[in-house]
Amino acid sequence: MNLPVLNFPAVEFRFQKNEKGNLQIFDVIRKKFVDNTPEEWVRQHIIHFLMAHKQVPASMLSVEKQLLLNNTKRRTDIVVFNSLLKPLIIIECKAPEVDINQATVNQALRYNLQLNVPFIFLSNGLQHVFLKLDPEKPEILKEIPDYQTLLLF
Repeated sequence: MNLPVLNFPAVEFRFQKNEKGNLQIFDVIRKKFVDNTPEEWVRQHIIHFLMAHKQVPASMLSVEKQLLLNNTKRRTDIVVFNSLLKPLIIIECKAPEVDINQATVNQALRYNLQLNVPFIFLSNGLQHVFLKLDPEKPEILKEIPDYQTLLLF
């Protein structure tokens, strides 16, 4: 398998090929194999990174959560929740060849009109941006805090 190396710790993923011969990757949150698109490759790395390195419980992650924005159905890539099921982070995943730019930030901010989170994480697997959405002064943080620290916000 010739998959791009991403800027995340290595993970042992489970793969299979579907009846059409397309490569699929096992999603531990959705508990099923899904087509391994470039964006999905990034999403799966982020999920495993959050659980293994930031101590986010799997039960506090939602994948492809549906939203209704201006009467249009949209889906967030990943949302991290606290124990009261209040959203903490919107995570927007892009394929490695897609730049993280203002349009990506704007997409996540539109989703935030519905979810009202304190943090947004944007990644294409190579480039990562973690934003703290303080109403007074939004800021870019150097890294994602661990889950227990996130709960303090």
